[in-house]
Amino acid sequence: MILRRRRAAGLLAVLVLMTGACGQPDRRPSATPGPSTPGRAAAGGADHLVRVPVQVQVPAGLTAAPYDVPRHLNLPAGWSASVYVRAAKPRFMAPTPAGDLLLSQPSRGTVLLIRKGADGTGQASEFLTGLNRPHDIVFADVAGRIWVFVAEADRVVRYPYGTGDRPGPGEVVADGLPDTSTAELRGQYAHVLKNIAVRDGRLYVSIASTCNVCVSDTRSDPQRGAIYTYDAAGRNADRRLFARGLRNAEGLAFAPDSGDLWAVVNNRDNLPVPDDRDVNGDGRGDLGRRVTTYVDDHPPEPFTRVREGGFYGWPFCNPNPDRGVRNMPYDRDYDLNRDGRAADCATATPIDVGIPAHSAPLGLTFTAGTAAPDLGAVIALHGSWNRSRPTGYKVIHFPWRQGPGEQRDLATGWLDESTGDAWGRPVDVAIDADGTLLVSDDASGAVIRLAPPRPAG
Repeated sequence: MILRRRRAAGLLAVLVLMTGACGQPDRRPSATPGPSTPGRAAAGGADHLVRVPVQVQVPAGLTAAPYDVPRHLNLPAGWSASVYVRAAKPRFMAPTPAGDLLLSQPSRGTVLLIRKGADGTGQASEFLTGLNRPHDIVFADVAGRIWVFVAEADRVVRYPYGTGDRPGPGEVVADGLPDTSTAELRGQYAHVLKNIAVRDGRLYVSIASTCNVCVSDTRSDPQRGAIYTYDAAGRNADRRLFARGLRNAEGLAFAPDSGDLWAVVNNRDNLPVPDDRDVNGDGRGDLGRRVTTYVDDHPPEPFTRVREGGFYGWPFCNPNPDRGVRNMPYDRDYDLNRDGRAADCATATPIDVGIPAHSAPLGLTFTAGTAAPDLGAVIALHGSWNRSRPTGYKVIHFPWRQGPGEQRDLATGWLDESTGDAWGRPVDVAIDADGTLLVSDDASGAVIRLAPPRPAG
C-alpha cells in the first residue's frame, strides 16, 4: 500500500500499512477517497475557473493582524475559507495517520502537532523542539514500520511514529548536509532549508543552491543545486547523486499514476539578456544587460519530472519560455556560460512545464486517491520579491492526465494587484481526511482551510 505525503488517514490506515511490504512510497498518509459527487467533480473540473470572492472566516481568539480586518480569497463557487490555526511563520505540513497535522517552524526550530479542537479550530502543542531549522516533513513505511522523517538544515532524522504527543527517539538518516556552519560558506547560505521525499526505501534530499548563480555549488561535495538519495534505513548510507541543475527544488512529490518524482523549482533572478535582441525598444541590442521587462519573465520556474542522472540547467543554462512553457529550449547563461564551454545546453534535460518567473513555487501535492476534488497537482506560490509587477501569492493546480495539463488558479486574493501589496504568502498545501485543503501562510502566520462544497444529502 502506498503512503503519500499530502494525504490524511485514520488509524485503520496505519494498521493496514504496518502489514504491507517494506520500503513503500512516502508522502503523507493517504486518505480514503470520498464519494464522487457532481458538486465535487465540478469543483475540480473546468467549472472551477469561475471563482468568487469569499470572506475568510476567523474564529474568536485568532483575530490578530492581518485578520483584524476582513480578508477575502477568490475560490471556486461553493468553496469556503477559514483560519484553522495561528502559528508564527509556518512552513511545511504533514497530516498524520491519526488525522492530526504536523507543521514546521524553521525560525523557531520547532515542529508543532495540531489537533482539531471541539470548536473545529486547531490546537497546537510542541511535537519536536530544539531542531536546526526544520522544514519538510514526510511519513513513510520503511521495513514495515511507520516513520516520520524531518528535514533539518544539516541532516534528516526519522522518528518512529506513534499516536502520542511526542515521538520516540530519532535516528539520523542523512548527516553532514551543508548549512551555514559549513566552513567554505562562512555563514552564508541563501536556501539552507531542505526538502525531502521517501519511496521504495530511498530518501530523496534536495540540497538547494547557496546563491543566485555561482559555479562553486557545482564543485562542492555534496553538490548544491542538486537532489541526492540515501538509504532510508541507514545513517548516511549509500549516498548517490540523483539529479543536478535544480537551483532550489521544493515540494518533492511522487506522481500517483507513474510513481515518478516531480518537483517545483525556484529559478534564478536578475537574468541578463542572453543574445543581441532589442528588449527595451531603443534600437540597440541588449546582450548582457539586465532589462526589467526581460528579467520580469525570465527564466520560468520549472515544474518537472526529475529523472535520475538529469541535468536541469542551473547555473549554466536557462529555460527560454518565449515560444511556450513546455519542453523549452535552454539559453546559455550570460554570466557563467556565454561561450558554451561550461555546459552544452543542448543536452540539458527538458523541463516539462514552466510556471511564471519569480512565482516562487514551494509546496506540491497530488490529490488523486484522496477525499479532495480531483485537482491533479496543487502548488502553493509564495510570490515574487523582485518583479516590477508582483506575481504568485496564490494556489494553483494542474489537472493531471499522465502529466500536467494547463495551469489554473485555485485560490487567489492574498495579493492586492492594484497596489502590489500582499497580506499573505502561501507556502504548502496538505489534504485533510475530510477533503479540505490546508494552506500554510508564513506571512499571515496561519493555516487556512479551503473547503470544497459538501456532497448533497
